[in-house]
Amino acid sequence: MVIKTNITEMLGIKHPIVAAPMGPFYTTKLTIAVSEAGGLGVLSHVTLSEGITLNQMKESMKTVVEFTDKPFGLNIRTTALQPDAIKLCRQIPRFIMDNPKIKDQCTYLITSAGSPKILYNKYFKALKETSNIKHFHVIPSLKLAKNVIKDGVDGIVATGHEGGGHQSYENASTLILLQQIKKEFPEIPMIACGGYATGEGLASALAMGAGAIAMGTRLIASRECEFHENYKNEVKNANVSDTKMVTGVFGPARVLNNNYAEDATTVLNKAEKRAEETSISIIRESVLKLEKAYNGDVDNGIILLGQSCGLVSEIESVSNIINSIVRSAEKCLKTAYYMVN
Repeated sequence: MVIKTNITEMLGIKHPIVAAPMGPFYTTKLTIAVSEAGGLGVLSHVTLSEGITLNQMKESMKTVVEFTDKPFGLNIRTTALQPDAIKLCRQIPRFIMDNPKIKDQCTYLITSAGSPKILYNKYFKALKETSNIKHFHVIPSLKLAKNVIKDGVDGIVATGHEGGGHQSYENASTLILLQQIKKEFPEIPMIACGGYATGEGLASALAMGAGAIAMGTRLIASRECEFHENYKNEVKNANVSDTKMVTGVFGPARVLNNNYAEDATTVLNKAEKRAEETSISIIRESVLKLEKAYNGDVDNGIILLGQSCGLVSEIESVSNIINSIVRSAEKCLKTAYYMVN
């Protein structure tokens, strides 16, 4: 059995599994592994060092097409707090157009943490007209879904508060969000994100109208992921109750409850958060703590982690992870089919 969906057909992938963006960290090796395994690898918006994002993204795309001939994607965070967002939205489409192999394989551009409209310039329009690239935007609420669909995105990534990393103030679960969007926009291509790490999860998302799932936490605990082994082991050993919401760079963030998180504050509303964002030093301090965890300091760094960590029991190859999830999902879907026939 091969699971074909509107997302697998649209993006040219074998399995309905997409890597969630995991900026500010490097994910080039992980992107290659996910794409080679039949899913869609996604390059993160890397901001661990200042002033290198554009060149780093270009080099990462060159590396991806050197080691795989499969489709892949990339992420651009379009928040006003991301000083390089406008530059990336203008120059990355031009770079893709000038590189035929990258243009052929890059089928997915996902914007997040801001408005998708920042991408709608003459360079991206020209790329859309001459390639198969599709534009998706991350949405945490039905209200935002309505806005970005009106703006003209090709699809949405519906992400609930179970997911790791930056979240919204809506506090809606993926389960509720999928039902809301499916009822309001039954035809919009949709990827479900937040809480997925098993075949049962994939089967449930497909049954609710999503065309694929996006996974971050589960793929961190893979052999090919660039994250430090200490970080991976925290994913493997954590329980579903070991995460908490704290103040992140762009709003609330779900993290592992370690030494850092125990002392971290939690901003409860947008007004408080916007007041805090006037201090660039606070933002830079958060990035440094993220880098600490990425490099192995799991006690004092910020460990972005979703509740699906409670579903992860071992560190495996990306191929084994994806194949086992797909096999399990196939079994679930066949069982459900026989229940109604």
